[in-house]
Amino acid sequence: MSSIQSNTELVKLLKKGDMKAFDIIYQKYSRRLYVFIFRYVKHGADTEEIVQEVFIKIWNNRDKINVYSSFESFLFTIAHNATINLLKKRATEQKYVEHVKSLQRIEESYELSDEIHYKELKEKFQGVFDKLSPRQKEIYKLSREEGLSNSEIAEKLGISIQTVKNHMVSTLSFLKSNLDNGLLMSGLFVSLFL
Repeated sequence: MSSIQSNTELVKLLKKGDMKAFDIIYQKYSRRLYVFIFRYVKHGADTEEIVQEVFIKIWNNRDKINVYSSFESFLFTIAHNATINLLKKRATEQKYVEHVKSLQRIEESYELSDEIHYKELKEKFQGVFDKLSPRQKEIYKLSREEGLSNSEIAEKLGISIQTVKNHMVSTLSFLKSNLDNGLLMSGLFVSLFL
């Protein structure tokens, strides 16, 4: 096969499945396609991938090629469409990555804010809790931290159940009256300490 064959002859042979014709077309156009695609993509590996994709499409659709139309236009149209598809895919991936990063920044911001708020609330509670009598603190901790019932606390401390109840009522009343509304409204007081 002569290397000076016209595109029409090469395309006719390509349509018949002639690999030599395909190789000649590849040699003739691959570099030009690379330069064309690289202008838009600006990334060597992606450009190579698109060039390969174009020639795979040419080979797989060789029977659909119109011998009497401009093969070059057909080839560069496929390259153009493949390039546009890659750029759209990249834009979508970039938007997704930016969205995920944005969500991570928001989450980190909330976590830090929540942690600071929690520490402040805990310090406020501890300040008020420290004002309780030693016996009130002891009964409160046995009830809320160890989960003992009033009768178990009474038995453990050697006092009556009514005394335990009285201490718990006065302790809770003191805590509620001495804590600001922000702490009470947050629900943290109720969920963590009561």
